Amino acid sequence: MASSPKSPKSDQASNPPAPVAPGHGPTPLTAEEQNAAGLLPASHWAAQPLEEDDTVDDGASSLGSFISSSASLSSTIFQYRTIHGRTYHGDVGNAESYEPNDQRHVEAMEIFHHAMLVQLDGKLYLSPLDKKRIHKVLDVGTGSGLWAIDFADEYPNTEVIGTDVSPIQPSWVPPNVKFEIDDCNLDWTYAENSFDFIHMRMLAGVVNDWDKLFRNAFRCCKPGGYVESIGSSIHFLSDDGSVKEGTAMHQWGKVLGEAGKKLGRPFNVYEDDLQRKGMEAAGFVDIEFKDIQCPLGVWHPEKKAAERGLWYKLAIEEDLEGYLNYLLNVVMGWTPEETKRFAAHAKKEWNNPKIHGYFWLRVMYGRKPE
Repeated sequence: MASSPKSPKSDQASNPPAPVAPGHGPTPLTAEEQNAAGLLPASHWAAQPLEEDDTVDDGASSLGSFISSSASLSSTIFQYRTIHGRTYHGDVGNAESYEPNDQRHVEAMEIFHHAMLVQLDGKLYLSPLDKKRIHKVLDVGTGSGLWAIDFADEYPNTEVIGTDVSPIQPSWVPPNVKFEIDDCNLDWTYAENSFDFIHMRMLAGVVNDWDKLFRNAFRCCKPGGYVESIGSSIHFLSDDGSVKEGTAMHQWGKVLGEAGKKLGRPFNVYEDDLQRKGMEAAGFVDIEFKDIQCPLGVWHPEKKAAERGLWYKLAIEEDLEGYLNYLLNVVMGWTPEETKRFAAHAKKEWNNPKIHGYFWLRVMYGRKPE
């Protein structure tokens, strides 16, 4: 297993880019800007040959019947935006989530939840929690709500709140869990010292100011409580050079990195160590992290590593174009056909056992001083 990069200490935080207004995408990158960033033109992918079975299904998606289990919601919450056949959240704060909220993507989120459990050897968290002191928990960006539901099952006497910008969580949930519509980028309205544990998972491309996010978490966390953040690198690596320059896997991190800059919501959370910097700036102590090497696909000779790679691949492939639709079509200005071809090339590469690509997952947690 390759050694993971060391996590640097905090530098002075820089001002984040201003987010775009809800429902209004930024001006796409020009050809000159994309070239300067080392990006291949979108037309490149359409010109590359593919076998007939290498395309990615982009069939129509149906809305699920999921509703929030909390108080009644304004009808505007359900006024979803439709972009290239996929639906996205309505106006909530200044949110601009790039992930769809239709049934197809909800199913992908559910597989992703299991994939993340596999990464953590079946654990929901790595923070050293004192189970006797866990009475109230917050899951930020809960998505399909499965983490909150599983945590509520494990801690039946604990109140668990899951927040998201889309009401896509199931209505049948444990009695100690509830879901609320909220944008984590705004000032949190929870009282100071409210939660014993605050959990955040995969918020890259969603958060516009990571320092503010952790300031909010610090204020709302009880003294002695923990905040845990899980993120990943966006660049695929290979120790044997099999992820070659110019391939879709090599371009993946470049494309997402530029899309995040344009959107004002960075994807380079791991690369720029935004989790540690935000936690330290907010005042957390006893900050620890664990880096997990995740191969994409089943090429790894170690059984556990291959299992991690298989489940992550299955989760992403369940709705690959859903993850890329908004970022590439709206932010980067690609056509749906160009996005579809890029997705097909990426899928083909990480299903090739001769390409030994992997990325890093980082689990980081810190304690609020007592």
